Amino acid sequence: MNHRFNKDAAALLVIDVQERLCAAMRPEALARVVNRTLAAIEGAKALGLPIIVTEQYPKGLGPTLAEVKARIDGFAAVEKIEFSALVPLVREQLAARPQVLVTGMESHVCVFQTVRDLSDAGLTPFLATDAVISRDPVDHGVGLQLCRDAGAVMTTVETALFDALGRAGGPTFKAVSAAVK
Repeated sequence: MNHRFNKDAAALLVIDVQERLCAAMRPEALARVVNRTLAAIEGAKALGLPIIVTEQYPKGLGPTLAEVKARIDGFAAVEKIEFSALVPLVREQLAARPQVLVTGMESHVCVFQTVRDLSDAGLTPFLATDAVISRDPVDHGVGLQLCRDAGAVMTTVETALFDALGRAGGPTFKAVSAAVK
């Protein structure tokens, strides 16, 4: 497995950051995850990574959080009822991108099942541990361990973005640096 996050081979996957699901999260933890998800989006834009957003049963869980939508030009979410976000449309969008920076919720359900399916499909999931969450801290901890066991490279948003950069200097570095502040 290649642990180097490569901007030419990577995509960002934002899993189910939806209004009603967010309302069920612990406020302090949610604020951190939303902040790091927005940083991942801004960094992905600066690096030219495709950004894929999923919504789990939006009729019941509501739309993607407005702050997330506002950061993505031409926003369009992939709706799903499967827990794994690796549905056919997402798989198609990842065809030329074997590395996937994973963010979203919940760590022990949709995030874990997505990471497992990405690994099973021969892709490399990079789990942004600072940008995933579960309602319950125990479930979150178990979810992180399950993701590691399923083959995820454990990282953070900032670590992955700077790994993709590889060096300081230039406008992309400045944009990524601003994104993670």
